[in-house]
Amino acid sequence: MQMGEHRFQEALPEYETALSLDRNLTSALNGLGICKLMTGALQEVIPLMEQAIRLSPRDPQIGLWYWQIGRIHLLQWRIGEALIWLEKARSAMPELVYVHAALASVYGLNGDTECAAAELAEARRLVNDDRYSSMAHLRRGYWGVPKTRALFEATYFVGLRNAGMREE
Repeated sequence: MQMGEHRFQEALPEYETALSLDRNLTSALNGLGICKLMTGALQEVIPLMEQAIRLSPRDPQIGLWYWQIGRIHLLQWRIGEALIWLEKARSAMPELVYVHAALASVYGLNGDTECAAAELAEARRLVNDDRYSSMAHLRRGYWGVPKTRALFEATYFVGLRNAGMREE
């Protein structure tokens, strides 16, 4: 419940407790990874997702873990690595709107505006709201603590702008 209310710091001990009871609980690894990202501990996210992948390599949710790894690489300007992981995420879960948006950003940062525009169009097609209609709409979401939000601003949002997302 706390994670849904953007109370990521308070949710951390809950996921850590769940993992102390069952260190193979992949849903707790994913939840902990999200909390770590949103609280600014980016360096801790990829090992958690890699652990989930090792524990359950055929899991139907594996695309989420690939996406998490891809977006950490994106936020840290490792665009080549981000592209590899996000394409794996798209292959595993083509219906996951966030993957298409992240790919639009990566392609936009890479200067591949045609692929960027296509991924942005797919994200817009898949989502049931207007969040990808403009930067203003997208920024209304929660993007983590100031450190994390600044990384999204410097990478993800720049790439989406390059993909053709308008400001207003």
